[in-house]
Amino acid sequence: MSRIQKLSSYLRSDVSIAPLVSFRILFYGLFLFGACRFLDSGWIYELYLDNEFYFKFYGLEWVPNIGSKAMTFIYLIMIVSSLFCMLGLFYRASSIVTFIAFFFYEFTDATNYLNHYYLVLLLLFLLIFSPANRAFSLDVRFWKIKSYSRIPRYMILLIQVQLAMVYFFAGLAKLNTDWMVNFMPMAVWLPAKGDLPLIGPILAKPITAAIFSYGGAFYDLSIAFFLFFKRTRFVAYLFVLAFHLMVGLLFNIGLFPYIMILSTTIFFSDELHAKILSKIGFNPNKGSTFIVNRVAPLYAALSLFLFVQLILPLRSLAYPGSVLWHEQGYRFSWRVMLIEKTGVATFKVYDKDDVFLGEVDNSKYLSPYKEKQMAIQPDFIMQYAKYLKEQLEEEYKIKNIKIKCDCFAALNGRASQRLVDPDIDLSKQIDSWSAKSWIVQLKDK
Repeated sequence: MSRIQKLSSYLRSDVSIAPLVSFRILFYGLFLFGACRFLDSGWIYELYLDNEFYFKFYGLEWVPNIGSKAMTFIYLIMIVSSLFCMLGLFYRASSIVTFIAFFFYEFTDATNYLNHYYLVLLLLFLLIFSPANRAFSLDVRFWKIKSYSRIPRYMILLIQVQLAMVYFFAGLAKLNTDWMVNFMPMAVWLPAKGDLPLIGPILAKPITAAIFSYGGAFYDLSIAFFLFFKRTRFVAYLFVLAFHLMVGLLFNIGLFPYIMILSTTIFFSDELHAKILSKIGFNPNKGSTFIVNRVAPLYAALSLFLFVQLILPLRSLAYPGSVLWHEQGYRFSWRVMLIEKTGVATFKVYDKDDVFLGEVDNSKYLSPYKEKQMAIQPDFIMQYAKYLKEQLEEEYKIKNIKIKCDCFAALNGRASQRLVDPDIDLSKQIDSWSAKSWIVQLKDK
């Protein structure tokens, strides 16, 4: 038997469906909690103002601008659909609805991008195609759909590999001078916690930033490997608990620590999952075995998905300079907690003959949060310049105006530097995958 045949046989070998059932309940349960929390917080009305400019991801400009009322409706839909998914009720339709609703939330405004939102979106996508409702679900109980007790190993392995990629690429991204030599941004963030009781004085010591930096890099690069192996799995999960609980307590990063704590339980054996679920009524022997009939299309789809997940974090290598500065290839690449960046962007308006007409009051068009995000991300600066050109030409009935930006940003403890070329008319620049020549390269002195 060839290696490819052995791999194929391994991927299709059957395991208990129990880990997938556990993952369905835990993941959608946490998603439901997060959606309720977000809706109750009032953040929707802060982040999705009806008449404000919305920033977009390249290639996703077609996503409509969704105001607070429509976004509230989307969240209500997500709450219901994720509850149905957790219970395994109308699962296929509910999982599709949950994915689409969260897609529009995630991509309506790019300033609200977070790494763990992207992870949630990927997991929602994968769960659409899984038989997670084929055991211990209301679909099986009430609609009498065919139940499975055994499923192909790849259905569990795919989620495990996706989580492993998050960790590994997050660790790989930390292997840079700022993190490993200058201990940034930990050297800035940890001393700010110096007033905490008991641990505050320890966090304020310079050596602590070094320990956190090296420890964080080692953890991200290695933890998935330890979770895969039975002998090290339990101890590794204790580190998962300790690491993410500590990060969650020290830094305001939302539900990300709890997403990883609950999601990584899928690395535990199917026997353990079955044993725990059996205490609440799960029967590990009830149902048949899922049989894969169309192997070639399946492997093609899996290969394409994994290829995309491999290439996106590496695409920043195609751009010159520091990705932490120019941020080309920064998003969707698991660069977690790597930058402390602030900026101030002053937009200047010129007529077609390059005569200065005045400066723009950004607060007239952007909320403080969006202005803060725009001033440190070059592609947002360009989008905003294009928007200003349209708005000002219509407002003042002037044609062919130019929009230039004098922007200074500070990255990871460095002195403030110019981020974009102040002599370029940004309203005429075209967004693409190509390197942006109008971004001023970072200077280390």
